[in-house]
Amino acid sequence: MEDYAYILDYLPQGHPDRKTFKREPIAFGLGELEFKLLELSPKPGVTMNIGEKVYIGKEMDDRHKIQHVKRRINYSDLTSAAQSELPFILEEIIKMNEDRFIRFFNEAQAITTRQHMLELIPGLGKKTMWHVIDERKKSPFTSFHDLTERINTLHQPEKLISKRIIEEMEDPSIKYHVFIK
Repeated sequence: MEDYAYILDYLPQGHPDRKTFKREPIAFGLGELEFKLLELSPKPGVTMNIGEKVYIGKEMDDRHKIQHVKRRINYSDLTSAAQSELPFILEEIIKMNEDRFIRFFNEAQAITTRQHMLELIPGLGKKTMWHVIDERKKSPFTSFHDLTERINTLHQPEKLISKRIIEEMEDPSIKYHVFIK
């Protein structure tokens, strides 16, 4: 269950595609922990900013900007503005939770005899995967900076992880999910 979401897009006049008499404000959010895409119903009269962190947990009250979570949505349900904001907001979430993602590089295992979890990250081939495995045997990675210093072929891991998360969002039929359930 998500407690917080980041606003990807806010439509104070409602969704333009919905042909109803009374259009209600709508916001699109990204769950902080499980990266769920959500359609949110903001409270009347509130304003929201793209990238803003909002509370969506069970204890919602008058202090919070969200009235309720309408539904979980697919990537294709997002507005084009929300889709274009998604990589930037994901990267910020990844940077703020660096320990969680460094743990992935330290603990990722083989999926099959021919494929490793690390290879699912865009831009990581077999050569880089083996370099990561060899380096983590010497000592675990402590940060993204440590990772990129020791693995000179790996640049901006937060962007690579963000790309993988978006791939998992775009195509729910992907065989192996690393970051999204």
